[in-house]
Amino acid sequence: MLDPKFIRENLDFVKEQIGKKKYPADLDKFIDLDAEKRKILSEADQLKNRRNVVSKEIGAIKKAKGNADELIAEMQTVSKSIQEFDVRLKEIELAINEIMLNVPNIPHESVPFGENPNDNVTIETWGEIPKFDFPVLEHTDLIEKHKLIDLKRGAKIAGSGFPVFMGDGARIQRALISLFLDRNVNLYGFTEISPPLLVNEDSARGTGQLPDKEAQMYEATIDKLFLIPTSEVPLVNLYRDEILDEADLPIYNTGYTPCFRREAGSYGKDVKGINRVHQFDKVELVKICKPEDSYAEFDKIVENVADTLKALNLPHRQLLLCTGDMGMTQTKTIDFEVWSPAQEKWLEVSSVSNCESYQARRANIRFRRTSTGKVEFVHTLNGSGLALPRTLIGILENNQQADGSILIPEALQKFFGKDKIQ
Repeated sequence: MLDPKFIRENLDFVKEQIGKKKYPADLDKFIDLDAEKRKILSEADQLKNRRNVVSKEIGAIKKAKGNADELIAEMQTVSKSIQEFDVRLKEIELAINEIMLNVPNIPHESVPFGENPNDNVTIETWGEIPKFDFPVLEHTDLIEKHKLIDLKRGAKIAGSGFPVFMGDGARIQRALISLFLDRNVNLYGFTEISPPLLVNEDSARGTGQLPDKEAQMYEATIDKLFLIPTSEVPLVNLYRDEILDEADLPIYNTGYTPCFRREAGSYGKDVKGINRVHQFDKVELVKICKPEDSYAEFDKIVENVADTLKALNLPHRQLLLCTGDMGMTQTKTIDFEVWSPAQEKWLEVSSVSNCESYQARRANIRFRRTSTGKVEFVHTLNGSGLALPRTLIGILENNQQADGSILIPEALQKFFGKDKIQ
């Protein structure tokens, strides 16, 4: 969430900036409630001070065997007023918190203004779009031909959007996960984490999934737990309600998890095959760092993701998301998309974001400066490194051969165990 003090002192600026992200937020109500809260706190402090003074007077009068009935009656009235203030204060704080949880992050100054994905800016394209001298098969045809994924049996077990990976399909999934984790740990310096797949409400609220994305999450209602939509949630919440040492920053964590999302998109070509599914595998990158380092760390994640896609020799592009296409928690986001030759479209495989102190304020993650002892909020960053379904689509479609076989990228071969699927 945003700093309430910053909102108070920069109300017009904040209204303008969050208006660019298309998230409704009643900041005027926040200002009114905040003013009432500060007034109540001031009046309550005056009453508590009066109570302390009069309590001493009553003690002195009783010690002198005098009559303190008038002062005692006053204290009863004061105590009742303080109780009423406390009740109202709790009501106000709940209302303020509800508003603040729905106020989006402010976009970074480098983010272009835009209404929708059409206004995103391509900042880099890498690799040659392959040209084929034979009819190109879609990934759906390739997975059926090589018996890589069984969509029908997955639907029988759990419903549409729950694919069953089989044989070389399961094998290449495992190989990709191993490749991603190996690079993240050994080349980019991340620590591998294997987190829980279920999180509580505080964790989901800390990273911004609640209340914004509640409708997209699978909930275990009896236990009030949620299946994770991304391992960003547990990897960030590892440090919820903690004060970290400056010497421990930056923290680089990476983790593989299945991810679960109820929202699988619209009907038609966009959801054909494994373009959009309810359960998918993803390797995540999360960084916790000092505020002054976060954009340098952001650039490093972008470089890491690009490097991995290049290692797979996948044609891809980077998109700087406009204000109207950004999520609630992000200040800046760069998406990576790989080329699908059969669908003749770009498919998102990674989203790299800087959330600055937004998630840290929600999750109460802070650090202590070594030189001054001052406690500040950290900055949090995350990125997919990478999401598997569409990365797999890119590998299958871009590496298909005239005889129907699929070449395995060289970097993946040692994890997959062979150089082609046939």
